[in-house]
Amino acid sequence: MYPLKTLPHNKVIMLSLFFVILALLLSGHVSAKDWVVDTPNAYHKAIKKVQPGDNIVLADGTWHNFEILFKGEGTKQKPITLKAQTKGKVVLTGQSNLRLSGQHLVVSGLVFKDGFTPSSAVIEFRSNKEHLAYHSRVTEVVIDNFNNPDKRETDYWVAIYGQYNRFDHNYLTGKRNKGVTVAVRLNSKNSQENHHKIDHNYFGPRPILGSNGGETLRIGTSHYSLSNSFTVVENNYFDRCDGEVEIISIKSGQNKIRKNVFFESRGTLTLRHGNGNLIEENIFIGNGVDHTGGIRVINKDQVVRNNYLEGLTGYRFGSGFTIMNGVPNSKINRYHQVENALVANNTLINVAHVQLAAGSDAERSAVPINSSMRNNLMFNENGQQPFTLFDDVSGIEFTGNVANTVAHEKLSSGINQQKITLKRANNGLLYPVSAKLADKGAKKSLSPVAKSATGPSWYPKVNSLVEFESGNIIHVNASDDALFNAVSTANNGDVLVLADGHYDVRKMIDVNKTLSIKAKHKHKALITFQRSTLFQLSDGGSLALDGLYISGSNSPDSSGNTLIRSKKWGMVENYRFIMKNTLVKALDTNHSFHFFDSGNGAFADYIELIGNEFTNITGDFLRLNKEIEDLGIYNAEYVIIKNNSFDNVQGALVNLYRGGSDESTFGPHLEMTNNIIKNSSKGKRNKIGSSLYLHGVQVTNIESNTFENTASVVIEHTVGEPQTTVKHNTFHKTAAPTVKELRAKGPHTAILLNNKQS
Repeated sequence: MYPLKTLPHNKVIMLSLFFVILALLLSGHVSAKDWVVDTPNAYHKAIKKVQPGDNIVLADGTWHNFEILFKGEGTKQKPITLKAQTKGKVVLTGQSNLRLSGQHLVVSGLVFKDGFTPSSAVIEFRSNKEHLAYHSRVTEVVIDNFNNPDKRETDYWVAIYGQYNRFDHNYLTGKRNKGVTVAVRLNSKNSQENHHKIDHNYFGPRPILGSNGGETLRIGTSHYSLSNSFTVVENNYFDRCDGEVEIISIKSGQNKIRKNVFFESRGTLTLRHGNGNLIEENIFIGNGVDHTGGIRVINKDQVVRNNYLEGLTGYRFGSGFTIMNGVPNSKINRYHQVENALVANNTLINVAHVQLAAGSDAERSAVPINSSMRNNLMFNENGQQPFTLFDDVSGIEFTGNVANTVAHEKLSSGINQQKITLKRANNGLLYPVSAKLADKGAKKSLSPVAKSATGPSWYPKVNSLVEFESGNIIHVNASDDALFNAVSTANNGDVLVLADGHYDVRKMIDVNKTLSIKAKHKHKALITFQRSTLFQLSDGGSLALDGLYISGSNSPDSSGNTLIRSKKWGMVENYRFIMKNTLVKALDTNHSFHFFDSGNGAFADYIELIGNEFTNITGDFLRLNKEIEDLGIYNAEYVIIKNNSFDNVQGALVNLYRGGSDESTFGPHLEMTNNIIKNSSKGKRNKIGSSLYLHGVQVTNIESNTFENTASVVIEHTVGEPQTTVKHNTFHKTAAPTVKELRAKGPHTAILLNNKQS
């Protein structure tokens, strides 16, 4: 080798350049590469070649049936990124999903829509059980109504495994099939003590599932609940997340749930399993919506402080604030005793129910111990004190709490009643005017996260539920196929106004949109139908009828006709049905001609019948009894029947069934008021032998009705604490109502008041 100084000049330059390139390579400053791919095949080739710092860019467009395995080894300084060419313009449809496996991976800008995952998750932070994701991030990703068509088929939308992962600024809305929206999984050592962060996500409306399995977020499972997770959940917005009684289900230890907003969401943030969790600076806004709840405490060493709760109506396990009883020597999947809980400086305004030692029964007999509630502020403008005590609560020390209502007698030493004047601050929350109360309740520095600050800024937060009469008004004249054609061409939210005349419908009308049908003049638009069903409600369909005259006189002379039904099986979307001021007659061309029949798996947010007349029906009126597997599933959340008349309905008026022992739901609810029922429910094919058969209904109000020469009302209480009221009714030539407790011992808990028997 020659000494460097003796080399020719050109060789010196080349050698110097070599050392510069080598230095750049060793220092990691070589420019990252963008791999722009427009087909799955191109993606599969690119993923094999990516290096730390590279970007895989999915070309704008629709990617159908694309299962993405994003696998790589990035570094903290140079992660590997999978992103959309334009945020929101890459749409994954059909049977698509995403798996991440490796280190320091980032995914952004994708939209999952118009399809469902063929596997157990839409997004999964692992490729298989052995290969997980670590230090990886999913941000600004949308999952919008990406549901399995089988509502009972369980999947996650997001399953987080591994450690030190982040899920942020994402948009998830409209999960309708069974399964947790986002689940943090702790089922291996490499997924425990994970230190994940879940922040600034928009959890959009999750419809009522009508069974267990509708949580929006779950951290852990009962099997691993004695393990710590160290997951932080902060600055997320939970908007009308109504899936089931647990909005968030904590089933692990040492998590921090803070600075989140829960808006009009039915259910609670539940510390179901696990110890040492911190719940602080969360905002719960119920606005008086039915079953809106707050926080439920179970297990050891839980800290609940500086939270703000307003306008919550929930009770029992879904109340504004709950401390539960436990099971002595509890199995890992039951209820562990509350011990060393600290509940401090929380504000509860117009919170209807605070329940202590909730769930107390022969099994759940371990009362809370070594716990304290201090410096909390409670204000109810209706003057009703909110506390209910179900067992001994001497293990909870009350100190420094204030309320504007008279305290429960057993808590009066720790709750000071005084006049409290509130004023709404710039952060939108109410605080006491008096400086003497500055140390009571939540602090004034709370800063509720704005809905606009969550999720991706480029994806609009629209309400996917189309309201009735939100579209155009379409006038329809009576002629052949006029009604069928009008429904077929109508858009979501439209109103069809029927001119006077006869509409003889020769084809079943499938309703797959939100639609209103009204008579221009009450009872002057006569509808008959030639098929076994007039209206079928399919996915996406909701129907409101007003002022019509419907007759079954032209229906087939065969048994089992139905005026209105949902799909017989397999609906994934909830529906709504309203009928007002309508005359229904002659559903009697043969036996078992039903008015309304729910299919298996179908679920109504509500069925509302007001001011109608029903005459001569040979079958049942409302058949909401298809979920007979006793799994806690049912067919309708709210059934409202007001100011109607029924004459000669041979079958049951209402057959509403919810079986099983699960306590994760709020319904069904039945309200039946100011109706007149004559000569009904005594047909020989009415096998249940009653006018109303209510099994497992959670809330029942039967008031101011007249039953004349009609079969009796039969109510069967099952799980939970059913609220049943039967009052101010007249039973003429009709047996008195019967109420049975099928699980609880002792007399029934229904209120039977001022009913007349003759």
